[in-house]
Amino acid sequence: MTASPLTSRQRWLALYVLCLGVLMIVLDTTVVTVALPTIQTSLGFSDTALVWVLNAYMLTFGGFLLLGGRLGDLYGNRRWFLLGLVGFTVASLACGVAPNGVLLVVARAVQGIGGAIVAAVALALIMNLFTEPAERAKAMGIYGFICAAGGSIGAVLGGVLTGLLDWRWIFLINLPIGIAVYGMCMRLLPPDVMPVRRPPLDVTGAVLVTTGLMLAVYAVIGGNEAGWGSLRTLGFLAAGAVLLAAFFVVEARVREPLMPLRMFKLRNLATANVIAVLWSAGMFAWFVITALYLQRVLGYDPLQVGLAFIPADLVMAVFSVSLSAKLVMKLGIRTPLWTGLFIAAVGLALIAVAPVDGRYVIHVLPGMMLLGVGAGMAFNPLLLAAMNDATESEAGLASGIVNTAFMMGGALGLAVLASLADARTSAEVASGVDPRIALNEGYQLAFRIGAAMTLLGAVLGRLWLRPRESPADAQSAVAVH
Repeated sequence: MTASPLTSRQRWLALYVLCLGVLMIVLDTTVVTVALPTIQTSLGFSDTALVWVLNAYMLTFGGFLLLGGRLGDLYGNRRWFLLGLVGFTVASLACGVAPNGVLLVVARAVQGIGGAIVAAVALALIMNLFTEPAERAKAMGIYGFICAAGGSIGAVLGGVLTGLLDWRWIFLINLPIGIAVYGMCMRLLPPDVMPVRRPPLDVTGAVLVTTGLMLAVYAVIGGNEAGWGSLRTLGFLAAGAVLLAAFFVVEARVREPLMPLRMFKLRNLATANVIAVLWSAGMFAWFVITALYLQRVLGYDPLQVGLAFIPADLVMAVFSVSLSAKLVMKLGIRTPLWTGLFIAAVGLALIAVAPVDGRYVIHVLPGMMLLGVGAGMAFNPLLLAAMNDATESEAGLASGIVNTAFMMGGALGLAVLASLADARTSAEVASGVDPRIALNEGYQLAFRIGAAMTLLGAVLGRLWLRPRESPADAQSAVAVH
């Protein structure tokens, strides 16, 4: 796709429509969480099987991100965005009317495939819609806010729909949204401009990377249940690693690779993806572990937990949508990135000292507000760093890579942090500590590690990221470097 012939108003409207589609995808990673007990009662899930309502989505979503991005590059980002949207919407209907647990889990897996395709190509579509630096920075800020705040918005929405209506509406609400997004995209997005010569799809590479990622995700999401040293976990991790290693061998030899290895020589792309892994672990620590602290230590109900995140979301929105773009245009991508991550790390460190009898306004809100500021500053330059070095024909692949980094970093980081928190809690209980105090000790450990990982991301951004040569360059450059 070349530069869009749309008017400025149409391009911005297209951005909002694309972000609405992405928000629908992001919401479904968390909207189910608060509804799980109701779903278990309704469909008769066992405790072991219930987790697959979440895991089935994460498994296919993580596995198909890279392939989805490359398919968009080869066969049209607009076309694949619409195909992924249709698949996700139809699967949402199947989830909403599922008569039993098996069909719900299968439909969730299909949702994950559709969601992966939408998430992988949406960022490429936005990059191609906005080629002027100032507009691109603002557009990426809006997209970054959707990605960063979607998880907590999902918790609020899930609590409201489940409490006031029925758990099925957390899926059925996707139908009118999906239909509206499809119709508006058909009107607003320009047709795909296909290359004169289209390289063939690297089927071997696609099978290897998709299967390898799915095995790795499966091992991670089941690590706490099976045990990180168990034969099952280690076996699936090893199998995933072998397949991914084989993928890189194939990519080095095949004439038309699914993922050209030269992309990893792009300094900012490689650095941004390492930072994305570290930062997403910190973000999951913020959202998931904070929610557990509020619910299991302070006694909040699900709706109160969701509402507790709103102030941070509002602050994040202000920085993402307006201030972050101005900072990027004035300072480049490096300074706002590492500064935002440093502020977020301080926020996590503050929550790490919240006591067992903590008060939200004193012990939680200040840290969450700093996290909102930090995420609002950092996401925009992080996405720009990951995308700006890629060519237009490989924008979908670059998007798939950074989305995979976020997905794998978040899943692996959360699994490790939760496992360490559980281990600390168990050790404290075994030594005679009150269970509630022991639980808080475990959460504090998870927050400290999340803060350290986020701080490491800030250091890497400060030292490794290539800065833009001067702020004035952004006014004439096509991309912000």
